[in-house]
Amino acid sequence: MKRALAIDGHSFGPDHPNVAIHLNNLAALLQDTNRLSEAEPLYRRALAIDEQSFGPDHPNATIHLNNLAALLQDTNRLSEAEPLMRRAMAIAEKSFGLEHPKCAIISENLRLLLQKLEKAQAKSNFNGNSNDLRYSSYTGGSSNFVQRLRRWLWD
Repeated sequence: MKRALAIDGHSFGPDHPNVAIHLNNLAALLQDTNRLSEAEPLYRRALAIDEQSFGPDHPNATIHLNNLAALLQDTNRLSEAEPLMRRAMAIAEKSFGLEHPKCAIISENLRLLLQKLEKAQAKSNFNGNSNDLRYSSYTGGSSNFVQRLRRWLWD
């Protein structure tokens, strides 16, 4: 993969969309082999290349946004992942429509991310020092949680 990346970078230039594809693929390989700190800058560069080449709302960006958000989840940076995944969903919905398989994949990834965020927040509230905070998160705040949970289950 590194060789293909080097060849395309030399042939087309370092900011060509073909280079973004190879960067994304190499980043995925690094992510799959738990070399997350090496993968992140490659995903970010692939995203930057496609945004520069096609514009920030082009459907090609959804791939890189989704993959970068997944990597951020793997490094437990959920709050950083959420806006990227939401942006990917907005672009995919606008570009393809809600019934498209890409929207279904991104929607499911967003749902899982939001579920992890909710669990992290609940755990944080539960582990807090204030009984009032814990109580409020499970009483007054529960209706909001239940509403979101219902939407996740039924959407």
